[in-house]
Amino acid sequence: MSRSGLAIASVVSIMAFAEAGPCDLYAAGKTPCVAAHSTTRALYNAYNGKLYQVSRDSDGAKSEIMPLTAGGVANAGTQDSFCKGSNCVITIIYDQSGHGNHLTQAPPGGAAQGPEPGGYDKLANATAAPVRLNGHNVYGTFIEPSYGYRNNKAKGTATGDDPEGMYAVLDGTHYNGKCCFDYGNAEVNTKDNGKTHMETINFGSGGKGHGNGAGKGPWIRADLENGLFAGIGNTPNEKSPSISFRFTTAVLKGMKGQWALRGGNSKTGSLETYYKGARPAGYERMNKEGAIVLGVGGDNSDRGQGTFYEGAMTSGYPSDKTEDQVQGNIVAAKYSV
Repeated sequence: MSRSGLAIASVVSIMAFAEAGPCDLYAAGKTPCVAAHSTTRALYNAYNGKLYQVSRDSDGAKSEIMPLTAGGVANAGTQDSFCKGSNCVITIIYDQSGHGNHLTQAPPGGAAQGPEPGGYDKLANATAAPVRLNGHNVYGTFIEPSYGYRNNKAKGTATGDDPEGMYAVLDGTHYNGKCCFDYGNAEVNTKDNGKTHMETINFGSGGKGHGNGAGKGPWIRADLENGLFAGIGNTPNEKSPSISFRFTTAVLKGMKGQWALRGGNSKTGSLETYYKGARPAGYERMNKEGAIVLGVGGDNSDRGQGTFYEGAMTSGYPSDKTEDQVQGNIVAAKYSV
């Protein structure tokens, strides 16, 4: 193919990624989304429902934030008008998959009683993570220590040793060395039920005695409960780099006897595979429980921090090809500061 032909093919490919949402691509790869969360955009091409809910401090009133168009970016103007003159927090991040796996205020757990009434964690400030997406102003979910979201009664998520995949778009510059800024599959009782009971994306630089990547971090790792892993064990995985991307795509997937960790720059380029192979010793057979966490660990360890823009969880172990297509869609969405 000529150089001009390659350029045309590349443009057509980017257009195709833009027309199909991440969860459309997962479905086409026969690993459909069972949870899809974002405060920045719709993750299905035809989705025109609620993305998230904000609550206004001045009077407790609530507003639902929708996409500007079906499959489009969030209508941040609705939030701006509603919250003018008052602080707002994100009270619900809706599940776009149809399974009803919405994320709400994380309850107290074995590791932490949250600072809010009843021991719940705090809710994210609705305007603390402003970014642009395809030229439109939108907001991410800014998690600080003692903030978090959860769903302990999720439906359709992987349990036991069932296969699953997940991805998240994160702020690669917002992190710390505390436990645990996670997104993914966790315990249904908000307690530490032992190794193998979690499978979440973890982002941060901490974890003495855990399996880190190269350099000083932060790293994309898997939180498998009582262990953070960038590779096969507790020795550093030199193929898993310290992350420096402002917008970072993190990918984790696991099935019987195998798991993989991938990552890349959400603004450009493709995904790299940081690890693919056997599970660490003691994690050969998983006992996943199927709850969903964002910003906290399985037992509500809530000292981590990070910013979440979008993410999804699948039924089944996605192919690298499908994940590469999802990355292409993320790049086509044009995240920018």
